[in-house]
Amino acid sequence: MRSRSNQAVEWLAAAATDPRACKRQWHADNGTAVLASGRFWDVLSVPEELGLLALDVLLRNPRQEPGPTLCDFAAHRVGFFLPPDPDSRWVGTGIRYAGRGAWIAAPPPNRVTGFLRWLVPPDGSGTLYLPTAVELALQEATGLLATLLGPVASRPPDGAVATTGTGRPTHGRPRGPGVPDNDSGPR
Repeated sequence: MRSRSNQAVEWLAAAATDPRACKRQWHADNGTAVLASGRFWDVLSVPEELGLLALDVLLRNPRQEPGPTLCDFAAHRVGFFLPPDPDSRWVGTGIRYAGRGAWIAAPPPNRVTGFLRWLVPPDGSGTLYLPTAVELALQEATGLLATLLGPVASRPPDGAVATTGTGRPTHGRPRGPGVPDNDSGPR
């Protein structure tokens, strides 16, 4: 029986084009490997302060098992791992969605220090966040940020939820092919 740590390494490395090379990169100087999104998971990357507040909301929800959450403290980004969805499109200031065809930089699952590290490491089981849970957490975090910033804010906080003409949030809702800001993930 493999340990949970080994399962996490195997699960995450499976997203690399060469899992063995990925594991070698994790043991190299910078300990980071480039992994493909869109096969086993997609990554929703949001501004750091919004992401940290949303993560707090998610972790307080007993009905939501936490999925992998990556933070790039140098780029001030938090990435939530979601099920792959080629039709998904998330809209909001500073929101980036890495799906099929995108790549992310990822440390080994046991890294919890450094600029690029796991806030919630993968556990090897394949547990991912439910998109609706992340959407609701982002809405709550956006409201909290707006309250904290108060009337001095001349614009919505980074990551603020965009709405359609109906007033409903648009991120997390499929809006056709392609995604905005398809970049290398939580950077």
